[in-house]
Amino acid sequence: MKSSTHLKTLKVRIKDKYKPILERMAFEVNQVWNAANEETAYYSHFFIPEFGFHSLYLSAYDLQSQLKGIKAERGFMIHSSTIQETIAVHEKARKQFKKSKLRWRVSSGSKRSLGWIPFKKGAAVWKHGQVRYAGHFFGVWDSYGLSQYEFRSGSFSQEARGRWYFNVVVEVVNNLTPATGEVGIDLGLKDTATCSNGDKLERGDFYRELEPKLGKAQRAKQKKRVKAIHAQIKNRRLEAIHQFSNKVVKANGLIVIGNVSSSGLAKTKMAKSVLDAGWFMLKTQLKYKASARSGVFLEVNEQYTTQTCSCCGCISPNSPKGRAGLGIREWSCSECGVLHDRDINAAKNILALGYERLAAGIPVL
Repeated sequence: MKSSTHLKTLKVRIKDKYKPILERMAFEVNQVWNAANEETAYYSHFFIPEFGFHSLYLSAYDLQSQLKGIKAERGFMIHSSTIQETIAVHEKARKQFKKSKLRWRVSSGSKRSLGWIPFKKGAAVWKHGQVRYAGHFFGVWDSYGLSQYEFRSGSFSQEARGRWYFNVVVEVVNNLTPATGEVGIDLGLKDTATCSNGDKLERGDFYRELEPKLGKAQRAKQKKRVKAIHAQIKNRRLEAIHQFSNKVVKANGLIVIGNVSSSGLAKTKMAKSVLDAGWFMLKTQLKYKASARSGVFLEVNEQYTTQTCSCCGCISPNSPKGRAGLGIREWSCSECGVLHDRDINAAKNILALGYERLAAGIPVL
């Protein structure tokens, strides 16, 4: 029987001595992007003397035909697949934002774009203990044993501190999970996540704890220090979510989570707390880790899960409702008399909704 597989993106840091050549390649990618921008902007509103103004949508294929000679004309060193992928991403962004012209990619100055060099399968390979791309070799801090994988598409990317990373998609064999547990997860702000079995990912306040230091560095215009603090906040949040998601996935074959939207709540007064919680990151990690173990991950509509009693299914008059009820952490059901922890009760209801979806035969995510 053939083992099932899934795709996974590996990210490793590139050694700093390769920064100059990567920055040159990133400059070339920016030139391709901006050339595509010029073409799409022109054809969105061009003039023909006999017929007047016209609009023409250029697909990625059309742009590749228009710019097929750009590599030779400008003496670019980037791989030809990088040009194709840059144009493809440009078209995808135009469709997403419904615009004929996107922001220019800037290569220098205070508003410069972070370096980005995409590539397709076959453009980057592992050779002699290094990554080979466009005739150049790049040494990396190999924490995954990259020699055992066949590279697919990916990119070289730069972060705010100027460090470069190699990101590549690889195919990995699924590990069948021995876990038999089932868990519902309620996302919140007092605790980032609460499981139906009582386990919790406590609120870390990753941003707020370092906010005074960040503000001090910003007032002093210490740009490097500001970037370092932001990176520290991100890494601390990522580490906490990794540890929690690993624990959940190892113990449970079925994971059901509420569909709370961080983007919607980010527009309210709770924006800092919502963004600091990292709900989207947690969902993403749970989903791909469950998939890697052939587990089941479901996202369900969490409406009324806080108000409904998980024992008798009634919406009690004294259950927490709306923003006014956010301060109610425990409540008793007036119908059956059971005392509930607000978040654990919601998590149990979310798990029950997951059972209903599976029973109805809705495809597993």
